[in-house]
Amino acid sequence: MAKILELNALDLGALVRPGDTVMWGQADAEPLPLTQALMAQRHAIGRFNAFLGISYSDTLKAEYADCIRFSGYAGTGGNRTLAKAGKLDILPCHYSHLHQLMASGRLKVDVLLLQLAPANERGEYSLSIAHEYLIPALESARVVIAEVNEQAPWTCGERPVLETDIDVIVRSDRAPLEVVHPQPGATEQAIAHHVASLIEDGATLQFGLGALPEAILGQLADRRDLGVHSGAIGDQVAALMQAGVINNARKSIDRGVSIAGIMFGSKRLHDFAHRNAQIQFRSSAYTHGPGVLAQIERFTAINSAVEVDLSGQINAEVAAGVYVGAVGGAVDFLRAAHYSKGGLPIVALPSTAGKHSRIVAKLNGPVSTPRSDAGLIVTEYGVADLRGAGLAERARRMIAIAHPDQRERLERESRGA
Repeated sequence: MAKILELNALDLGALVRPGDTVMWGQADAEPLPLTQALMAQRHAIGRFNAFLGISYSDTLKAEYADCIRFSGYAGTGGNRTLAKAGKLDILPCHYSHLHQLMASGRLKVDVLLLQLAPANERGEYSLSIAHEYLIPALESARVVIAEVNEQAPWTCGERPVLETDIDVIVRSDRAPLEVVHPQPGATEQAIAHHVASLIEDGATLQFGLGALPEAILGQLADRRDLGVHSGAIGDQVAALMQAGVINNARKSIDRGVSIAGIMFGSKRLHDFAHRNAQIQFRSSAYTHGPGVLAQIERFTAINSAVEVDLSGQINAEVAAGVYVGAVGGAVDFLRAAHYSKGGLPIVALPSTAGKHSRIVAKLNGPVSTPRSDAGLIVTEYGVADLRGAGLAERARRMIAIAHPDQRERLERESRGA
């Protein structure tokens, strides 16, 4: 039976051993009372490791590296501060690999901190906002400490959490973290218009994170029978499901159900997903697994990037020398969209960041997605379809969607002049 404690009685020094790796749910799923207690009690524990997902809280600070070795798969959100300070060690892996890395012990999870929704009438707790890689972590962790939050949405998932899975429970009653995306500007709306023009009725959609995917979804109100199979979902999924645009009626698998691993959204999305069987949350092995994705027809993958070179190589990780993104699931999804009957592998990004072109002759960071997996690259200036195009033609098409002020320079650089 799980031990139920008040937060002020939680002694993490008795549960976390020196050298342990601690993990918790990312973004909205962060169990704030537990992560705050972990930071506050770090000296009582001694040196330990923390493996991070995306962080949108202010819990983590570079000075906490006096006791904690921070690592993670992404430099997004609050992790960027750690990356800039040189205190974040990146695991550059495909999202689809996380499940097996944990199952094999290569990515060790000793202590898992969870935010759960209260148990239902059958005594089943829900993983709530995030399921994804928390499922394999739950199966491998030595100690599981759960914040049972009265305000966390109860979501339908791959597996419930039983009291026998939990070692310690701390009860709370707080609003979960929210991700509220800014209103899209003219550039984002122009990109969204180009991407939306490619999406046909009956397509099954995957989308990355941020304001741009939300803007794209916001322009699909006139479509019919759209489906969702995505690692993450945001507020616009709730809006389109409520409008009947997303009904998953024509999906080749999981018909009638939106599939996701995690919510990145506001209270509106959390409330919509609460006890809603039309949204099913799965582990990363399912959302990103190649065997699952291979079954989906008309799979439209929409992802973003830091920069793309003239041959179609994509950097989604490093900007101005700082780790800001991730390998993530882009290759998993883009590759699946290439193979899918009627699929579309799309990467969308603004043509510039400030005065700097994001269409480049040579990448300023790593190759996150190889040019062999590039498909359709979209900026506010149009669509470059690289499928079946040779390198010379790819360069011409990429220059055509670069900012007009950058095209002459890119032409010279493409010729080596």
